[in-house]
Amino acid sequence: MKKQVAKQAFITSVPIMAGYIVLGMGFGLLLHDAGFGVGWALLMSVTIYAGTMQYVGVNLLATAAPLLTVALTTFMVQARHLFYSISMIERYKDAGKYKPYLAFALTDETYSLLSSTVPPCPPEYANYYRFLVSLFNHSYWITGCLLGNLLGEVLPFSTKGLEFSMTALFVAAFTEQWIVLRDHIPSLTGFAGTLLCLLIFGPEHFLIPALLLIVLILTLLRSREEALL
Repeated sequence: MKKQVAKQAFITSVPIMAGYIVLGMGFGLLLHDAGFGVGWALLMSVTIYAGTMQYVGVNLLATAAPLLTVALTTFMVQARHLFYSISMIERYKDAGKYKPYLAFALTDETYSLLSSTVPPCPPEYANYYRFLVSLFNHSYWITGCLLGNLLGEVLPFSTKGLEFSMTALFVAAFTEQWIVLRDHIPSLTGFAGTLLCLLIFGPEHFLIPALLLIVLILTLLRSREEALL
């Protein structure tokens, strides 16, 4: 049964493979361009494993930013994961030995895969399935980061515009959710809430207010649906 679960987890993770390898390569190239070798690429992709923050981290490393700046920047960039984790508490509550890694590996794309579908396996293997999906996705990211850094050693490559690749991935994830799910209220809430906060708070400060607004609206909508039932 475990082999079947592993096969299904791999199939589920395949759509993330191409994106993570390509985006990871972009990070690896940027990191090499900033003067950091493959060891740094491996260390950051294994321990940080946060696409957006790793891209931002290249500049922080290159400018030797103070630790306080690094900490505050990390919190602001990755604060959305606090909300991801809250919504996954019920799913992960009985994860046992898998729980620490599941919490660590809850990236945007992994969250999209695991939050919107029921594991296609017997319930007793659900956490094993989630663990493998998370692990496969992590391995794709590590592979891409290493390949990009190594290619930077042998190929001349302009890194101009690579920072936009994470935005492109978010757009692709949004499109996939829109196509797969019938209920578009969460997607529309996220889009409208983010746009409103962007207009009110500006591009430097909109992220946290947008997340709070989206969570508030979705919580109210869910409470209303439960009351009607």
